[in-house]
Amino acid sequence: MRHIISILLENESGALSRVSGLFSARGYNIESLTVAPTEDPSMSRMTIVTSGSDDVIEQITKQLNKLIEVVKVVDLSEAAHIERELMLIKVRATGKDREEMKRVADIFRGRILDVTEGTYTIELTGTGSKLDAFIKAIEASAILETVRTGACGISRGERILRV
Repeated sequence: MRHIISILLENESGALSRVSGLFSARGYNIESLTVAPTEDPSMSRMTIVTSGSDDVIEQITKQLNKLIEVVKVVDLSEAAHIERELMLIKVRATGKDREEMKRVADIFRGRILDVTEGTYTIELTGTGSKLDAFIKAIEASAILETVRTGACGISRGERILRV
């Protein structure tokens, strides 16, 4: 089962390395990883998407909590949450395909950030499945380059991840 683990940790050098090392040492796969400072510059928020049984996720959570830099760990998948991913995609846009590419971007609520004579660079945000659907909706030969952030998420309602 897919899990989104959100970690609040001290913003120190080597913290990311220790967290990712914990996963690799135990043979757990990280599907995506995002990390950035929070409103408090001494803290960072890390979001890890991984797969595993409830027992495996419980073990990962316990191991993460043992790391000195880790302040708090929450499995967002346990409750209602909001999840988004960002994708920048550069596509071929020439001739009659130019208008069609713009139309598809509009359908998916994408924004065209850069326009050249032969390309569009489009920004899309949404769930991973929405971004995958956009990629399937356009011809594979039109895709020149793709960059995705991986998921980031936050709990719905009153539930927060803070010190």
